[in-house]
Amino acid sequence: MGESRPTSAFHSDNMDASHTDRLIEALDTQAASAGVRRLRDWGHQGLAAQPGERALDIGSGTGSEIRALAAAVTSSGYAVGVEPNPGLRETARQRAADAGSVARFVGGDALALPVDDADIDVVWCERVFQHLAESDRAAEEIARVLRPGGRVALLDTDWATTILYPGEPEVVAVLTGGALSAAANPHAGRKLVGQLAAAGLEIDDLGSQALIQDPGKVTWPLVRMLGEKAVQSALITEQQRDRLYADLTAAAERGGLHMSVTMFGVIARKPR
Repeated sequence: MGESRPTSAFHSDNMDASHTDRLIEALDTQAASAGVRRLRDWGHQGLAAQPGERALDIGSGTGSEIRALAAAVTSSGYAVGVEPNPGLRETARQRAADAGSVARFVGGDALALPVDDADIDVVWCERVFQHLAESDRAAEEIARVLRPGGRVALLDTDWATTILYPGEPEVVAVLTGGALSAAANPHAGRKLVGQLAAAGLEIDDLGSQALIQDPGKVTWPLVRMLGEKAVQSALITEQQRDRLYADLTAAAERGGLHMSVTMFGVIARKPR
């Protein structure tokens, strides 16, 4: 999916078959989030895919959203997911087969989609642009493959909206800054509307959703990854890290923890 920083395990250049199970678990966990479900529902309502239309999901992962589009376009239409990771692609194929879905899956790159010009009625692209250093090119590819009147739902995270509370402000700022450095395009969410407009598409609707974690649980894998990286980089001390961990643990025990990040969405169409 184009050039990315090495921290992006979802990027095609960083594929490792041993990570497939972890990626699937992460995608399934995200899909179970109430905030993700709400923004996805908004996106599908905006696309309003119809029977007989041709649907494309860019970066289709485990295939949940192209299966939804396949159900909407029915067997009289066409639904394909483009996914560069072969492990995710195989999981998507198996899940589609188990569900009796007509969705199919192919390998491909968001910067060079394996699709003819003006061939697609509806495009779904979720949390792909944050992994792309050249996301403008991906927006141009979306515009290229859409038919006149075709629609796109483009959803992505803006990592600068990360909130972690409680904790010493200086220490928290280091960890949230680490979340920014983990993506090739950490401000992806705020750029979406401008990129689609620059690619010649008309904006129909804008949406957003804060993804708020359970206030009674610390998302330790992410917190520890950011905390250890900060210590190794000498940005905080071990004592500061341990104090933050203790503050977060105590807050979670009383149901007062706040961890969140915001996703943004754009519904746009290609002019007739």
